[in-house]
Amino acid sequence: MPSTSHINNSGPGAAPGTLYVVATPIGNRDDITLRALSVLKDVDLIAAEDTRHTGKFLSLHNINGRLISYHEYNERERTPGLISRLKNGASVALVSNAGTPAVSDPGYRLIKEAIAAGINIVPVPGVSAAVAALSVSGLATDSFIFIGFCPKKKEKRLDLLRELNKEKRTIIFYESPRRILRLVEETESVMGERFSVLSREITKIYEEFIRGTLSEILTVLKQRSEIKGECTLLVSGCEEKEISSPELVTKELKESICSNEKPLSVLAKETAKKFGLSRKQVYEEALRLKNEQS
Repeated sequence: MPSTSHINNSGPGAAPGTLYVVATPIGNRDDITLRALSVLKDVDLIAAEDTRHTGKFLSLHNINGRLISYHEYNERERTPGLISRLKNGASVALVSNAGTPAVSDPGYRLIKEAIAAGINIVPVPGVSAAVAALSVSGLATDSFIFIGFCPKKKEKRLDLLRELNKEKRTIIFYESPRRILRLVEETESVMGERFSVLSREITKIYEEFIRGTLSEILTVLKQRSEIKGECTLLVSGCEEKEISSPELVTKELKESICSNEKPLSVLAKETAKKFGLSRKQVYEEALRLKNEQS
């Protein structure tokens, strides 16, 4: 039998025995809904990823909520206690440090257990970095796939990128500033030249959107001594292209090299973009052909 739940959200205050999944700002502290503030003020308990971070945010809005830590390192131990409180009639708000809980953030375990226990769960929607970035990306928004953070191990990461290579929908990744350069490099090497958008520090003072092909974004990033702020990378889906055999690509490279009109790097970039191939692979092939001719 499918499970169903219903709660009247029209009345004031927090309903007893209800788990509220509350979205909070990802940067600009004003990006919080009136409903979210009301829920955070009225619930019996707030389960927060970082109590210090959430405490500071609540104080800005004159809310003195009772906080308990709930993060990836203690969620297994904390979940049964929270479920017990909910069953006994307590109202609980689940929040992460930024954005929507359970979306690349802690919360999945608690929500799953609450569903199994027949507890009412109410979403209090708000900011999501993925949707915010997508809305201004200029990429297709009618259909997209959210990946979140890629695996930390290189081979698993590359396997994932290979699986996504033929994906026609817009692809959305989350990544830390320490690893974003690596992700862009690997995505370009696997998927070739794709129009992409790198968003950084969304809604904050130094908000930035870098638009262009993956190699163009790489060029911008490599010129910086340091990259700061959480990043969201959006990559255009695979487009239907004319089938290009390796022989056709090699033939075009040979002709272009013989004409000697452009530097090899420029030639490789243009050819990669035309055929939807990796710029690095095309450059290596062009270099091989040039050495053969020499």
